[in-house]
Amino acid sequence: MKLPQVDLASTKDVIARFISFNTESSRSNLGLIDWAEQYVQSAGVRCSRTFNEDRTKATICVSIGPQVSGGIVLSGHTDVVPVEGQAWSSDPYVLREFDGKLFGRGTCDMKAFGAIAIAHVSYFLAANIRRPIHIVLSYDEEVTSRGSIAAIEDFGRIEPRPSAVIVGEPTMMAVADTHKSISTYHTCVTGHEAHSSKPTLGANAIAGACELVSELYRLATELEQRHVPGDDRLQPGYSTINVGTIAGGTARNILARECRFHWEFRGLPGVPQDLALRHIERFAAEVTLPKLRRFASNSDIETTVGTEVPGLRAEPGSEAETLALKLTQSNATVAMPFATEAGQFQVRGYPTVLCGPGNVDQAHQPNEFISIAQVERCMKFMRDLGQELGRD
Repeated sequence: MKLPQVDLASTKDVIARFISFNTESSRSNLGLIDWAEQYVQSAGVRCSRTFNEDRTKATICVSIGPQVSGGIVLSGHTDVVPVEGQAWSSDPYVLREFDGKLFGRGTCDMKAFGAIAIAHVSYFLAANIRRPIHIVLSYDEEVTSRGSIAAIEDFGRIEPRPSAVIVGEPTMMAVADTHKSISTYHTCVTGHEAHSSKPTLGANAIAGACELVSELYRLATELEQRHVPGDDRLQPGYSTINVGTIAGGTARNILARECRFHWEFRGLPGVPQDLALRHIERFAAEVTLPKLRRFASNSDIETTVGTEVPGLRAEPGSEAETLALKLTQSNATVAMPFATEAGQFQVRGYPTVLCGPGNVDQAHQPNEFISIAQVERCMKFMRDLGQELGRD
């Protein structure tokens, strides 16, 4: 079957439209979602939306082909990180082409993938595919990675269950089958103010926080020492902990009433996501809190969960891996250092891999770009997918 070609010029036009919407995670993405839905409105295309609580953001699922089980999901997020404080040489929300590259916020991470998929809807329709292709464009991946969950849970209800998921994060079109989880936390230590010359009249929240931070890094060292050399595709090949910010106190000669710190745990696939949280909560209850309450019974320690993104576990021979390797003409998978929405699909029972255009080294950077060569490789991937699923 001779299928219509989706050319580079028209694909770049769709990428440009995606880039033109400022969809920083603190803002609405509805303008982009509205445009994408209008672009694909044609016979045989089904669109459904799920929203955040105040309906200012949406995830759209565009389904092409028959309503049967065993389809393929192409998933990408529409939100981007802020540009404030970055030295861009041009408007980050106007696509600029120079020296074989396309510049703009989100070109690499990861609007190009979603735009390329949307640009190929007419191609998928003409291929008369025997199994559906579902294009999922989500929100809030950069902050919570929860914007896709409601759409994932719609499979089996609004649309039949797919058999494989390809998340188009930037992997240089390599097939990535694993990444770590990430969990973020805010810990607040509450003490009692007193003059520093009279420590028995209060409780120093900074001292308590420092003890907790020290214990977190002791645990981090223990996790590193548990590392068994072998499969070191994930670098480093062990779970990690980092305390990113800490603040508290009012003056040098006052016992601090409050101290807060923001920290994270990145776990190897298969390691419980709450491992570090359970450890520090137990340590706080058994060691730190009794010290604080010696002279100030109202002292307290509270840790709240920010983000919990599941890791992606390698599933050798899964349909997602087999299909992606075939389409990219590869014979091996790689690992990625960053967390993605892929784990949200996998923990709900869908074989999932990462495979998308662009180099993650360009993500979140000023003058973010994707090479046109990578765009063309992703376009070929879409064409080959349509032919793979097309009827004879």
